[in-house]
Amino acid sequence: MPAKNAPAFGPDPATLRRLAKLMDETGLTELEYQEGTTRLKLGRGTVAVAHAAPAAPKAASAPAPVAAADGTPPAGAVTSPMVGTCYLSPEPGAPAFVKIGDRVREGQTLVIVEAMKVMNPIRSPRAGTVARIEVENGAPVEYGEILLVLE
Repeated sequence: MPAKNAPAFGPDPATLRRLAKLMDETGLTELEYQEGTTRLKLGRGTVAVAHAAPAAPKAASAPAPVAAADGTPPAGAVTSPMVGTCYLSPEPGAPAFVKIGDRVREGQTLVIVEAMKVMNPIRSPRAGTVARIEVENGAPVEYGEILLVLE
């Protein structure tokens, strides 16, 4: 039987505090926890964003950068660190985080990848200029898929 003040749907507040402290101590940005049939996924640095339904698949365009024979992405490629849905702007109708030709600084948010209802900002690994954007707003992305290319 759960503790008297524990929520009926998940872990008690003390457990949530312990998990949050663990995330702080270890620098984790995401944590999944399961106890019995209750499963919880926590994320840090998330952005509360609501988006419309995903856009239709993109039409044929210029060829995407080709990965090297060993599967590594080309120089300047920013890849998705997870499977999810990619959003180019912080909310529907808002301007995109970046567009082709924009100068970006290291750490600047380039896109958001939503995974399991958690909005994960994808930040620029270095300063540069956006040469190509390889995904459409609302498109599904795979782990390691090229999102954009910096020069």
